[in-house]
Amino acid sequence: MKNLRLKSARAALDLSQQELADQVGVSRQTINAIEKGDYNPTIRLCIAICKVLNKTLDDLFWEEN
Repeated sequence: MKNLRLKSARAALDLSQQELADQVGVSRQTINAIEKGDYNPTIRLCIAICKVLNKTLDDLFWEEN
């Protein structure tokens, strides 16, 4: 499942995938894979992304039923 909330939050801060990746210590390809739904990030990475984007885990990663 695509993570459009992550992509939207990143875009709202005018951050590129590379800029977000640099700030959380992963590759741009990892951020791309998370946004496309091809990669399930660790909780540690989820928290790091949330801190950079000033969002909660629920905001970005909780799946609605």
